[in-house]
Order: sequence, then structure tokens, then C-alpha cells
Amino acid sequence: MFNGDRDATTRRRFFMTAASAAAPVLGRSSAEKIRIAVIGVHGRGRDHIAAFQGIHDVEVAALCDPDESVLRSRAAHFESRYGRKIDTETDLRRVLDRKDIDAVSIATPNHWHALAAIWACQAGKDVYVEKPGSHNIYEGRKLIEAAKKYNRIVQHGVQLRSSAALKEGVNLLRSGVIGDVYMARGLVYRWRPSIGKKADAAPPPELNYDLWLGPAAPRPFNPNIVHYNWHWRWAYGNGEIGNQGIHEADMCMWGLGLTTLPTHISASGGKFLWDDDKETPEVLSAAYHFASNKMIQMEIRPWATNSEEGVRVGNIFYGKDGYMVVKDYDEFQVFLGKGREPGPRRRAGGNHFANFIDAIRARDVTLQNGPVESAHASSALAHLANISYRLRRQLDFDPETERFKNDEEANALLTRDYRAPFVVPERV
Repeated sequence: MFNGDRDATTRRRFFMTAASAAAPVLGRSSAEKIRIAVIGVHGRGRDHIAAFQGIHDVEVAALCDPDESVLRSRAAHFESRYGRKIDTETDLRRVLDRKDIDAVSIATPNHWHALAAIWACQAGKDVYVEKPGSHNIYEGRKLIEAAKKYNRIVQHGVQLRSSAALKEGVNLLRSGVIGDVYMARGLVYRWRPSIGKKADAAPPPELNYDLWLGPAAPRPFNPNIVHYNWHWRWAYGNGEIGNQGIHEADMCMWGLGLTTLPTHISASGGKFLWDDDKETPEVLSAAYHFASNKMIQMEIRPWATNSEEGVRVGNIFYGKDGYMVVKDYDEFQVFLGKGREPGPRRRAGGNHFANFIDAIRARDVTLQNGPVESAHASSALAHLANISYRLRRQLDFDPETERFKNDEEANALLTRDYRAPFVVPERV
């Protein structure tokens, strides 16, 4: 059923051998083609294909998805657009077996992100992984360990980090453009309608549902989970704060210069609008306090709502002398003093995928705009808020041990029960 008959021990042995063979970290010639496989091609994966195909001397060499109907459709579109046939696989393990694949780009559901990335590191592949980099806090730490152990470039898919404008904006925050910066807010006001209710059913024959479930516990197939609404189920997604919210959480951490997780977390919200199949909250307000005496607020609202300073998705940074508005992944505007006098402003984008390729060619993680450490930090903010929401109380957290203080109920939610052979191991 998994399109492969090796057991977990054999697979780990193969990955470690492959990684050992790939251990030398020599830079690549700018003329040497980098071959990439895109894993998960129903939604965001389509953008990955187009982005990598648009980079000089990068070739999308294979597409992978457990849904054969999605795979056929995407392969047909690829051939029509680029004038060549593309290899396809339903099982990502077969992709990782291939020695002609240099890197993978992961756009699967969230519950697969970290495991697929760790397996790729073990197989000697570099990794571009969509946000969030993990489905829980334990996975994020293991992803960092795997990237370092196997000397891999792991880029987190938060493209705002490659914006020329936002790099300038962060530098201005550092230089005191709005005075001492004490708080950042992440705003996510997306139009999210009801998803209704659907009964469990037999999975479609073209979907390898067992492989789609991967690390998650077995449950009957439901058409209201596959392909997008998994975002709103705890077993596979992380709600809106772990969807769009990762971009804004990452921007908050970056702008405030934070490299450690918070000490206190409080989140509340709920489902107020629809009686539907969503498990995650429609509305969520989260507050994080850091040992450095800084604060982050995250605000998630659906449906009909106001904007703030013209922002529906973005950030606001607050300082002693003014505030900075960030929106649209590539624009900032400063307002100063009591009169809100306009200050510096800029709009300019960047190419996050090209930045990943540059780091691969140089074998230099310092060139990355979205390094693996930021994947863990920004994703962890979503996970911490969700744990607080689910337990309905404030949480005290130790950033050093990455565990809650004297709270085993909360600590139990730092990881999950994995379904063999899809296990994020203690030793990567």
C-alpha cells in the first residue's frame, strides 16, 4: 500500500548511507543544474513548481503526491507549459531514494512537513519546506537537529524574509526609527466561510489515503478533510494561526530581534459563527511575553471585519516614538509621534526560492533568509497559542528546555503519538 516494502530500520540505514555519501559540502558551480522534486502539488505546490522552473539552471525533475488524479493533472499542465514530460511518484520515499534529485520542495499538509524534511535531510537532500515547518514543537527541534547533523540547507517558506523592503524596515527598527520597540502584532483577517458538514466515506480509489495520513492516527476518510480543509483539524493542521499566521509570527520575531521562545503564553477564542466540521478556532487572540521584556500579540479573525491601518494581513510594530505598519509581504510604512507624521516607506519584493538556490550553490546557511531555526521559532508560536487555547488557560514556558513548567497536561501536547513507520525519531 505504501509503494515500497522496506521497513523503518532499512530505510534509516539507507538514509544515513546516502547522507554520508553527500557529506562533502563543496559549493556548486553556477552552471551546474540543480534538480528538484516538488512533494505535494495540489495547492501551494503549484507555486513551487513555477518558482523553481523560473530560476536559471534549476530543473523541476519530479512531482510527488499520494493522489494520482492530482498528480496526473499537474503533470499534464507541466508538459503543456514547459514542453517536456515530468516524472511522477505517489510515494515520497521513492523520490528520496533517487540519487539524481538534489533537493526537495515540500508543500504537503502540515502534519507531514517535518517528517518529510527530516527524511530528506537523512537522504542527503536540501529542503525547502512550507510553513509551518512543524506540526508540533517537538518536530521543530528535531528538524533543526537533522539539518545540522546532515549538513543540509533547510529553507522555511516565509517569503517575506526575502523582501528587500522588509529587510530595510527591520534595519530601521534596529536603528531606532520608532524608538525602543516593545511590542509587535500579527494580524490575520482572512475571509474564511463555513465548510459545512460531511459524512465519512470510502476514500477515492486514486488516493493513497494511508500514505496521506502518514504520521496521523488512522481514521475514516472524510471529503471535508482532503484536500484543503485539513487546515482546520488538529490531527493535520494548526488552524489559521498555523496557516497564514506563521508569516506574521515570523515577522514579529524577526522585527523584534527575538531568537528564543516566550516565557508566558495566553490565548483565547472560539467558534462563534458556524456549526461546521472545523475543530480549530475561527477567532483567536494570543499574547506572548518574552524574557527580554518584549511582547507579541496575534489576532485571528474571519469573515466580515475591519482592517487596522489598512492591514488585513500583516504586522504593526510599536515603539516609544511611533509605529511601523507592514503589509502584503513586501511593504512597510512608518508613522511618528502623537500626530502620526509619515516617516520612511518602501515597497519592494524578493525571490525566496532563488535565495534557497543561492545557499545551496554556496553551501552556506548564512546566506539563507529563512533558516531552519526561524522555522522552529515562528511555528512554535502557533503551537504554543493553540495549546493555551485548547487548555483554556495561561501557560508558563521554559525557553531553554522548551517545556512547560510543572504542567504535564500541557507538555503532553508538545508532541503526538506517531503511527509507524511514519515516526519523527528521538535521534534523527
